[in-house]
Amino acid sequence: MEVQGKIKLIGETKTFGNNGFQKREMVVTTEEQYPQHIMIEFVQDKCSLLDAFKVGQPVKVGINLRGREWVSPQGETKYFNSVQGWRIENLAAQQPSGGNVPPPDQFEPASDLNEEDYDDLPF
Repeated sequence: MEVQGKIKLIGETKTFGNNGFQKREMVVTTEEQYPQHIMIEFVQDKCSLLDAFKVGQPVKVGINLRGREWVSPQGETKYFNSVQGWRIENLAAQQPSGGNVPPPDQFEPASDLNEEDYDDLPF
């Protein structure tokens, strides 16, 4: 799955526990009629992917949806979801820099035109 939008926030890398688990969060704001602020977490070696990006950049982020079950000490079961990023692309680098450049012609001129077929219609 993918999420596309502009970076609203990039958090610092945080380390948890004795094993050194790392997590870094970012928020992408989608560009649609009703923009959504999607929090995406990058974990372990994926945290460094965010180093090359800044707030305001248009990006496309490859994500996985993760879900887990947790049972409290009282026996109550709860479910949690997370959005985990694994790839990020800068969309600004893919846009043409020429502004409103018309697309190239989609048709090539006919090259097998006979002189007999050619008719200069004067009307």
